[in-house]
Amino acid sequence: MIKIEDYDYQLPSELIAQEALKNRDECRLLVVDRENNDTKEGVFKDIASDLGEDDVLVLNESRVFPARLIGKKDSGGKVELLLLRKTREKEWEAICRPGLKKGKRLDFGELKGEVTENWEEAIEIRFEFEGDFWKILEKIGKTPIPPYIQNDRENEIRKDYQTVYANSYGSAAAPTAGLHFTNELLEKLLKKGVQIEKVNLDVGLGTFKPVSEKNLERGKLHSEHFELRAEVADRLNLAKKQGKRIIAVGTTSVRVLEAMSDEKGNLRGGSGETDIFIYPPYKFKFVDSLLTNFHLPKSSLLMLVSALMGEAWREVYKEAVEKRYRFFSFGDAMWIR
Repeated sequence: MIKIEDYDYQLPSELIAQEALKNRDECRLLVVDRENNDTKEGVFKDIASDLGEDDVLVLNESRVFPARLIGKKDSGGKVELLLLRKTREKEWEAICRPGLKKGKRLDFGELKGEVTENWEEAIEIRFEFEGDFWKILEKIGKTPIPPYIQNDRENEIRKDYQTVYANSYGSAAAPTAGLHFTNELLEKLLKKGVQIEKVNLDVGLGTFKPVSEKNLERGKLHSEHFELRAEVADRLNLAKKQGKRIIAVGTTSVRVLEAMSDEKGNLRGGSGETDIFIYPPYKFKFVDSLLTNFHLPKSSLLMLVSALMGEAWREVYKEAVEKRYRFFSFGDAMWIR
């Protein structure tokens, strides 16, 4: 049976990237050949020379929203809220510090709220506001960055912690593999004949949580909302039948494609919630290759990487540490092909 401890590794804290590079497509890229586990080093933007008409990139276009709210309780004490996802009209699931009882009133300025449910790890809050909810959030909310990033420059973070192709609001964390793309690089890839398709998976904070024994027992992860449009599924199915290489940009894109693929490797369009948990010895049904970052120890993301490239991940991560690659959300990239 798989053990969580098998996915631990030693990482010097100075290798955890604290800010994005000035030119996001100039991060380092470690390319791993799955057939022989050989590696080669490069720069991310150079993927343009390795991609062409027989390749398909699948991007997650979910947009990070300013999900951190700082306000006051009706008693006057400070409260901090982290919005996770919308549950009903004007109602949201959220993490709250400190914990709050049902019925508690909260004030965030242009947003007022009342706690309607109190669960073990989260609360539900019903908001009261006038105008456009998203515009209010953009004005009063803060970007929810992972705890390992010690950077509170909001204007800088809001720009850097968003993909250039982000579309619909929904993510409480960035699909970080996509942060390396620029509009110029995407244009260059299109001119070379690379097919670019977009899916949507709203990234939740569970993405960064260590895997629990409960996850392993159930074979399920936290659920996340996704959408795979029917016309996108049709184009991807055709590309697969034509023998094109399906390259998922990020583990979130992988989750959508594998969740919506049948045993024969046929995609269907749709939307909903997925709690798919990909770990060895999972056999991939649709994805051929993965562009991703270097992930946290004991995380579901690292287990997914291991399912794709096998035990070789250990030596590859060891090499990345020895060569001083930058890790996690603002870090360098790896291409498993």
